[in-house]
Amino acid sequence: MLLLGLFLVVAEPAQVEIDAAMAQSVAGWNAGDVDRFMAVYADDARTSFVAGEGLIHGKPAMIARYRAKYDFADPAKRGTLTIDRLDYRSLGPDYALYIGRYTLRYPDGHSASGPTSLVLHHEAGGWKIIAEHSS
Repeated sequence: MLLLGLFLVVAEPAQVEIDAAMAQSVAGWNAGDVDRFMAVYADDARTSFVAGEGLIHGKPAMIARYRAKYDFADPAKRGTLTIDRLDYRSLGPDYALYIGRYTLRYPDGHSASGPTSLVLHHEAGGWKIIAEHSS
């Protein structure tokens, strides 16, 4: 709940659930647990991730990319992740758009940051990312 001027803004239950799922994912990253980090992604083979190197389909290929690009055993090489929600929009009863800014901070003082757009679908296991674009 957020008070803006004289208007009370109450988050939708879906937004609260998605924020919690994203927090769990971030906690997985920061613990060095790629599987926990990726638990928020749908298992569907059509789940997609767009990044600088192109389009990747399927959670197994996405996990392989993260393992190749980041050393999950070494926090200094993996960095500490934060994601700040910039926008949230319901796209219907079972779909939502989440726009955020991710930031990786490293012990040596440098960081990497950029926007991320996520489309989520509500499934039996909760809200799952079905499409991501990060820059």
